[in-house]
Amino acid sequence: MRICSRNNADDFGAAVSFRTPLMAAALLACLLTFGCSPERVSTPGADAGRAEQLRATLSTATGGGDAGGAAASTGTGWGTLKGRFLFAGAPGESKPLMVDKDTEICSKAGVKLVDRSLLVDPATKGLANVVVFARKASRVKETTAPATPLIFDQKQCEFIAPVFAARVGQPIDVHNSDPIGHNTNIAGSSFNQLIPAGQGTLYKADAETGMPTMVTCNIHPWMKAYAVFRKDGYVAVSAADGSFTIPDLPAGEPLEMQVWHERSSGPNGALGLDNPALKWTPKGRFQIQLTPDEVKDIGTLEVPASALGT
Repeated sequence: MRICSRNNADDFGAAVSFRTPLMAAALLACLLTFGCSPERVSTPGADAGRAEQLRATLSTATGGGDAGGAAASTGTGWGTLKGRFLFAGAPGESKPLMVDKDTEICSKAGVKLVDRSLLVDPATKGLANVVVFARKASRVKETTAPATPLIFDQKQCEFIAPVFAARVGQPIDVHNSDPIGHNTNIAGSSFNQLIPAGQGTLYKADAETGMPTMVTCNIHPWMKAYAVFRKDGYVAVSAADGSFTIPDLPAGEPLEMQVWHERSSGPNGALGLDNPALKWTPKGRFQIQLTPDEVKDIGTLEVPASALGT
């Protein structure tokens, strides 16, 4: 907009002859208010189409506006990850648990219950109950959870599986094979059920766990286990010989894997190992990328005693 100064307005008024002072004053006020001429310099308007293009470009470059959403899919096909955990040290003898209730069942035939937080195969040094799972997957091959229930049993006053993994929505048969009642309490959920002798009840996790969550029995406080629930099912628990396998992972794109162990001294049980080849971090994470139909064996992973607080 062109602005008119008071001097310009005065010059203009002096150059024009008016019949009455009133008319001159009115015209002068109009010029001071609206400018010296009817010309306007238009202000550029927002280009809505261009703005949308810029937003789309930024969203693609940053992986989308939702930081908590699934990773963008960049690959095709599926692959398998496998490996094996070995304990590099002497595990020592397992400590006996303090059993002071229902001893006629819980210490039947003189069998003493012991701490099972560190299970090492004497012959192979295989480390059991290490949890490995994909932190985020852009694609899932099997989109529905298994319909067959996973059995989570308790007998002689201990959970048969110290650590187990299931998929969100998969039925879990929380069973009690003892002749006495047990209570099963899954931390972080509303499941806190009394399981009568010889019976069971079904449980379905409706949300995944960031890390394995504790399972306890309020009646027998020494009873403890861990459960991990994942939406995509890309999770494994190492067997007695330390081996694990996760099939049907999305190939052709980077994957970040999380590793956990009950005895780990890392944050929230994260198992940090010194393995530069896998870009292993203190938070218990490593990086892989599979090719279609590849069976990637990351080999033997030695876990030092210091990593498990022993």
